[in-house]
Amino acid sequence: MAKRPPKAAPPSPQAPFHNPFAALDGLRGGLPVATLDSEDAVAPAAGPDPAHGAPPKLGKLVLQREKKGRGGKTVTRVRGLPVGELERWAGELKRALGCGATVEEGEVVLLGDLVGRAADWLESRGATRVVRGN
Repeated sequence: MAKRPPKAAPPSPQAPFHNPFAALDGLRGGLPVATLDSEDAVAPAAGPDPAHGAPPKLGKLVLQREKKGRGGKTVTRVRGLPVGELERWAGELKRALGCGATVEEGEVVLLGDLVGRAADWLESRGATRVVRGN
């Protein structure tokens, strides 16, 4: 077996190196300086954007656990969410509960037995009434 040549020593700190941004140092004086007092600065909104209105209130939600037709796997169905926002709610539930979620037949379907955790999360998000089915 052939021997490998020894590794080269790392460059010393005094050795010059190529800085791709060195040419930009000369342009630094001509750039505008951003300040926090600028009229163009946008402050984050304290509450919901009034142009879009307040988020819709969640009314009665029904959580139902089911296994039928899923090869023995348990899922949790969430009924009563706003129809136009089902994809957004599915995504938020997925991130919050750490599970899979999809939209089927106008309902959000969570993968796993998550009735208790989903009910607690939905109540914290403003649901007025959460009914926990079987």
